Amino acid sequence: MKLKALVVDDEFNARSNLKLLLDEFCPEIEVLDTAESAEEARSKIEQYKPEVLFLDIAMPNEDGFSLLKSIPDRDFSVVFTTAYNEFALKAFKANAIDYIEKPISIEDLQNATQKLLRIHGTKEQRSSGELNEFIEEVIEAKALDRISIPTRDGYIILKNEEILHLEASDNYTMIYLSNGKRHLSSKNIKVYEENLDPAVFYRVHKSHIINVQHHLKEFSRSEGNVAILSSGKLVPVSRRKLTDFLNYINTF
Repeated sequence: MKLKALVVDDEFNARSNLKLLLDEFCPEIEVLDTAESAEEARSKIEQYKPEVLFLDIAMPNEDGFSLLKSIPDRDFSVVFTTAYNEFALKAFKANAIDYIEKPISIEDLQNATQKLLRIHGTKEQRSSGELNEFIEEVIEAKALDRISIPTRDGYIILKNEEILHLEASDNYTMIYLSNGKRHLSSKNIKVYEENLDPAVFYRVHKSHIINVQHHLKEFSRSEGNVAILSSGKLVPVSRRKLTDFLNYINTF
């Protein structure tokens, strides 16, 4: 039995690496193609009619959950290939949803493949309705106080209050913590803007997101329209964002 699959991930290296691993170590899976966005994935799902979707969650513009919600009558299995937050990790297990943590290990991939073969062999695939309910639960859980940060070495789980601010670094994001440490994330800042809790974080500039709820100390015009954080760090507030930002902090 050979299952036809589509790999969806916004990162080229992640797509290529997963396809190589599947081709070499999981002969039961035939990767028909890859997609770098939800929009491209929708088109290729219609074109190829895959039996399995290996899906990254945190993608810019439209994440993996939104992609699944946009396809009401899914007849394919889903294997998530990203960490999300502490709630989601527990929910994946509780709901028997396939989940592989990055960096992907060969053993985890082979175990997921065997599970897929069992599911398709016994017709035990979860219904679209069940998966939709799960997706709604996870989307609601975005507002929890923990997030998962993908780094070059794996993932770290952080509480919102630990994060001081985020700064764009080319296609990566530097995460600055209140204890003085910092972590370079493999995701770009747009992904964080779309997935962080908007009640806690605000993108004040094309290169900066700040933790307004826990670490904004004051806003200063005399310093050139900057947000002053609890660490003393001065973060510029862009002219385009200024009015909305002032309205935003006035709601606190």
